[in-house]
Amino acid sequence: MPSPVPEATSNAAPAARAVIDARDLVKTFDGNTAVAGMSLRLAAGEMLGLIGPNGAGKTTLFNLIAGSLKPTSGEIWIGGLDVSQESPERRIGRGVGRTFQIPKPFLDMTVLENVLAGAQAQDGETLLANFLRPGHVRRQEKLAIDKARTLLEFVTLSGLEAQPARVLSGGQRKLLELARILMADPQAILLDEPAAGVNPALLEIIIERVLSLNAEGKSILLIEHNMDMVSRLCSRVVAMALGKPLAEGTPADVASNAAVIEAYLGAVA
Repeated sequence: MPSPVPEATSNAAPAARAVIDARDLVKTFDGNTAVAGMSLRLAAGEMLGLIGPNGAGKTTLFNLIAGSLKPTSGEIWIGGLDVSQESPERRIGRGVGRTFQIPKPFLDMTVLENVLAGAQAQDGETLLANFLRPGHVRRQEKLAIDKARTLLEFVTLSGLEAQPARVLSGGQRKLLELARILMADPQAILLDEPAAGVNPALLEIIIERVLSLNAEGKSILLIEHNMDMVSRLCSRVVAMALGKPLAEGTPADVASNAAVIEAYLGAVA
C-alpha cells in the first residue's frame, strides 16, 4: 500500500499539494547513472516544461514517473501518495497518463479501436460479466464508443475512425495516442516530445489541444526541444543535463542561462 503524506509538524502554512512530486530520483543501469538526483514538482493545473540536450535523462525521468522503470533510489508521489514501486497501470488509475516520443499504435486495428484500447476498468473484459450482466456490458461498451468518438473529434481524426492506424502520419499518430490516454481521464499528462517530426499544421493542432486540456484543469509535464512550443505552453521550465538539474525558471530565463547554453553546445559538439 502507498504511504500517505506525513502530517506537517511546523506552524508554517503547508505548500499546495503537488499532482506529481518526484524527490531525489536516481536511476542506474549496469553502473551507469541516467538520472542523478532529480527532483521535480508538478502543481495542479500547471504546464511545466522539461528540457535538456539528448542524453540528459529526460525520458528516463518520464519512465520513472510513469512507472515503467523503478528508481534506484528516491521517491515518486502522486496525489499525496508514495507510488515509487507501483506499476504503470496503477499510476494510470491514479490519474497519470503519458505519451511516447515515437507512438506505437496497433497498426492493424482501426483508429477507433486504438482509442478504445485506452478505456479502463471495462467489465466486458471479464468472462463472468459477459454471462451474468450482458446488458450492463453492452451499455458500458456503448458509452466507451461514444467517448472514443468524441475524443477522435477533439483530435481532428473522426473522419478516419474506420481506417487502420497504419494509414496515419507521424503527427496523426501522436494525436491518436493523445486521444487514447484521454480515455482514462488522467489529471496529469506526460507528453514526450509531441512536436518531434510533426508538420507545422498538425503541430498547431497539438498545441491548441494541449492548451484546451490545460484550460480544463489538467496538469501537463512536457519534454520538448522546440523552445518556441515550450515558451507558448509553459510558464515554468526545468532544464537537466547528465541526469542532474541544471536550471529552473521562466522559458526566457532558462533559455538564456549560461549553463543551459553550454550544455546544449557541448551536446552539439
